[in-house]
Amino acid sequence: MRIAIIAESFLPLMNGVTHSILRVLDHLQERGDEVMVIAPSTSDTDVSSVVKGAYVHRLPSVPLAGYTNVRVALGGVNRVKRILADFAPDVVHLASPFVLGWRAVQAADQLGIPTVAIYQTEVPSYAARYGVPFLENWAWNRVDNIHLLATRTLVPSTFALNQLRGRGILRVDMWRRGVDTARFNPAKRSTAWRSSVAPEGHRIIGYVGRLAVEKQVEDLAVIADLPDTKLVIVGDGPQRASLEAALPNAFFAGFLGGDSLAEAVASFDLFVHPGEFETFCQTIQEAMASGVPVVATGRGGPLDLVENSRTGWLYEPGNLAQLRGYVQDLVGDDAKRRAFAAAANASVQGRTWPVLCTDLVRHYDEVIAGVHTDPAGETDSELTQSKGPHS
Repeated sequence: MRIAIIAESFLPLMNGVTHSILRVLDHLQERGDEVMVIAPSTSDTDVSSVVKGAYVHRLPSVPLAGYTNVRVALGGVNRVKRILADFAPDVVHLASPFVLGWRAVQAADQLGIPTVAIYQTEVPSYAARYGVPFLENWAWNRVDNIHLLATRTLVPSTFALNQLRGRGILRVDMWRRGVDTARFNPAKRSTAWRSSVAPEGHRIIGYVGRLAVEKQVEDLAVIADLPDTKLVIVGDGPQRASLEAALPNAFFAGFLGGDSLAEAVASFDLFVHPGEFETFCQTIQEAMASGVPVVATGRGGPLDLVENSRTGWLYEPGNLAQLRGYVQDLVGDDAKRRAFAAAANASVQGRTWPVLCTDLVRHYDEVIAGVHTDPAGETDSELTQSKGPHS
């Protein structure tokens, strides 16, 4: 089939959205599909115009204020409409749509092309964290409009499913995220890496993710003074300097990718994630595949991933004393931590990207065929032509 992927963010920026798109491109290339990615332009002149067999059409963009490596595409609906009309895709895949995705879903609707929208980022809830709470309602209206117009919306977690259905968005189905269990594996644990970041042999408490306001990394200050532990922060972002000042005893590894990231994660004794606005949280799944138990906030995607008292602990959002207590519980009990680690690793087996991408293609096929998902999550292939794909 012919697929247009609308990427709100894309290479060279690496984040959860980009990572998911790259795994989807791997699968579509293997199938032999024809794919075009429409994405914001980049100031990096070394970025290829072809990625995993897909042509990347770059739209002019400007950097987001305060987060300059994130770029916002310019141009109106008609510009996107012309690009889609020229490519003539069978389906349009909207990856975490908000700005560019809003234009694209309107363009596709006007052209009569079915759309699959991936709800992956809880953008409206970022507003208060960034000091602009008055924009939250506007942002939710934008999210509502996109997903009400999309032929089908896919969400990565039960929390996100209920969140959107509670807002009256009913054409919603579940599509989780895959994990590379060959790359993220307990066998990648490295004594040498551990010695390089914790030479005194302390238990390593690790975090992986962007160093940005919405990730709430500063909350980890509550565990930074635990005896015989070393806090390790993997990632980069606009908050790095302020976090280094707030967490002077932590080891900041910077951005890691590929085998370097897999080695680091497998070398943790415990993984922590304090962010409250994760629709899924891929890094939690990667930690679990690496045989590392997790302590995370009990909201959003982690609710589906972490099983309390078996694969890790979920603490009440904002209850940092509980976060500290759960971390102490696991770093102080080697036998319990090993049992949690084994259960965490077992819980993610079978969630490979090929399996998940095969499921995504099924969703493509169904929207192309006019099959829709009702609020109970059941498909109905008897949707008449007169109703149209948005009924």
